[in-house]
Amino acid sequence: MNKSLIINFLAALIIAAGYVSPVYSELIKTIGFFALSGALTNWIAIYMLFEKVPFLYGSGIIPNRFEEFKDSIKQLMMQQFFTVENVEQFIETEEQEGEKVLNLEPLLAALDYDRIFEGLISSIMESSFGAMLQMMGGEEALLPLKEPFIEKMQVTLTEMVESDRFKQALKQGLNAHKIGEDIISKIETVIDKRLAELTPQLVKEMVQKIIREHLGWLVVWGGFFGGIMGAAFYFA
Repeated sequence: MNKSLIINFLAALIIAAGYVSPVYSELIKTIGFFALSGALTNWIAIYMLFEKVPFLYGSGIIPNRFEEFKDSIKQLMMQQFFTVENVEQFIETEEQEGEKVLNLEPLLAALDYDRIFEGLISSIMESSFGAMLQMMGGEEALLPLKEPFIEKMQVTLTEMVESDRFKQALKQGLNAHKIGEDIISKIETVIDKRLAELTPQLVKEMVQKIIREHLGWLVVWGGFFGGIMGAAFYFA
């Protein structure tokens, strides 16, 4: 149930009780009026955060300042979450984990070794050794070397990609800082696009959804302390 409605209703009941009570009538009415005053003023203040009230300067501040609010959302996300340092640290962590599970065997297996061998033969035949090989049977003379060549190439490539030098070169190629900057740029573009779609009404509803329930306690405490001040005023 709406806390603001309850506290205002209770304050009104206290006022009514003051008019019918045979004892401490003025005290009860004073407490009731002060409580109602505190609750109502806080409720109006909360209402004015979200709604424009004619002739009341400063009302409707959230929808009126929604552009500044959008900028604040962007700054919060970019400066606290999606910083280059945070993204860079994430990428470096993933790289370190990736070294343990990186498996290049499927990549090596996908290579067309037959085509590599054909390219080798073509290069040899076009070189100064080509004429000599033609006298010894031409390209057919090199075909027995195909299987040993492919096996040796597979072993060599496997050793190469598992070497520390290759891993270091791969890590340098995957520049975490540069990748982080590119990711930040893309994230910022996405955030700008999404924020551009926000309207004052959407901003108002978003903020209301987050804080309205908690702001209701301001009305409750406004009524409570208003009643205490009413009692203090009565006995002053």
